[in-house]
Amino acid sequence: MTNVIACIDGSAATTSICDYAAWSAQRLDAPLTLLHVLDHSRYPVAADFSGHLSMGGREHLMEELAELDSQRNRVALEQGKLMLEAARERVIADGIADPKERQRHGDLVDSLTGLEDEMRLLVIGKQGEEHDGIGAQLGDNVERVIRAVHRPILVAVGEFKAPETIMLAYDGSDTTRKGVSMLADSPLFKGLDCHLVSVGTREVDLGWAADKLKAAGHQVQTAVLDGEVEPALHKYQQSENVDMVVMGAYGHSRIREFFVGSTTNKMIREARVPHLLLR
Repeated sequence: MTNVIACIDGSAATTSICDYAAWSAQRLDAPLTLLHVLDHSRYPVAADFSGHLSMGGREHLMEELAELDSQRNRVALEQGKLMLEAARERVIADGIADPKERQRHGDLVDSLTGLEDEMRLLVIGKQGEEHDGIGAQLGDNVERVIRAVHRPILVAVGEFKAPETIMLAYDGSDTTRKGVSMLADSPLFKGLDCHLVSVGTREVDLGWAADKLKAAGHQVQTAVLDGEVEPALHKYQQSENVDMVVMGAYGHSRIREFFVGSTTNKMIREARVPHLLLR
């Protein structure tokens, strides 16, 4: 569990993914792996019209379809290699000395869960472009990835900006207390100012969390917000110019319900800065 893994998909988000992955790898002093997954769901089997053809015509058509599929896969794999080469050049320019490259052919989520043992942090894009090259399925599957991968996930958004401030949503539960400890102990956040935010009418003691973060060297600002979780957090982030939102993707609080429940996609879709999900 040592690598930062950046999952690139050929969409416009790839540059941002590379930059945030390089930043994370340097902060964590961890090796960086660039991953491209050629998801077989992007290449459905062509429709079978053989029932309307003579035997000879059917065999000829099936041979042509098989050759076409083979050609498409070869082109897709070559495009993936070119993406990886470009991503490698990008992260080297960002200061990564020896990034690794990996390419897999199969289901995206299965590929990522298969790499969990060596994954310290996963960096993905907010969304892929539906018609923007090979691997654009990443955005469509972002909720599946969040549910399936039990490692911290950084969802890159917009152009890269080295974070100076972070916002941690906190509700006082055991699970979000664990998130505070993870944040305080992680070199990823060392030296960053922290906004510790609670949402809702239930009184939450922010004192313990604030003290924990201050002891780790963070400047801490606390706030209790009213309203619905998602719009309240995003409004605060924008008004305070927070560079990164940190969420605990576990537990059963209101924050848990909005983030890993049915409105996960809405939270990611409305994001204007990177969101880091702690597991």
